[in-house]
Amino acid sequence: MFDLTGKNALVTGASSGIGTAIAKALHKQGATVAISGTRKDALDAIANEFKDRVHVLPCNLADKDAVEVLVPAAVEKMQRLDILVNNAGITKDNIFVRLKDEDWDQVIAVNLTASFRLARAAGMGMMRQRFGRIIGITSVVGFTSNAGQGNYAAAKAGMVGMTKSLAAELASRNVTANCIAPGFIATPMTDALNDAQKKAILDSVPARRLGTPDDIAAAAVYLASNEAGYVSGATIHINGGMAML
Repeated sequence: MFDLTGKNALVTGASSGIGTAIAKALHKQGATVAISGTRKDALDAIANEFKDRVHVLPCNLADKDAVEVLVPAAVEKMQRLDILVNNAGITKDNIFVRLKDEDWDQVIAVNLTASFRLARAAGMGMMRQRFGRIIGITSVVGFTSNAGQGNYAAAKAGMVGMTKSLAAELASRNVTANCIAPGFIATPMTDALNDAQKKAILDSVPARRLGTPDDIAAAAVYLASNEAGYVSGATIHINGGMAML
């Protein structure tokens, strides 16, 4: 079950955290994986761990020109692209009245606009080959909001709406588009929180623990698989019960 042998995947933001876990999970199930991110040393370390069926494609998603050539580069390396995981994201937090234009623009550019451009490029090839899986990593914040993260919440909510439109447009060609919405996940970002902040988070989660990147990766494997062929336009919420949507 969930055998991805012969499938080719591109994962953005693969140099750490959730992206690394997704890349590893897809590879473990047999996929060839192109891993992308801004830290080439981290990508190289992952590639050395995989040994085979891996391609390193560094890319700064804030650079429009670099984004436009990422999918063609992946196809050149792997001949075709079956699975796209739009995982990369950044935060530039501040309350709305103090949020700078450039911080709004950067978060929207990386978290939403780059995902649009990659999905557009990947979707064209997937339609022609009549198979594809597009997976967007959104966030619980895109549904519940969060003070000080208006730009991030807007981008993540936008990804959900965009993905639903993709699902409607591509379904007849056997291409699915879905989202995964993580809650609080143990990553280097949460490691930086102080004890009081961590306690406040855990008090809001019925499961009384942070999620792990592997929790998200398991859902990505499912959505990438043949078994999920009738799932499209959906969002899988993985948040320990903190938001039952």
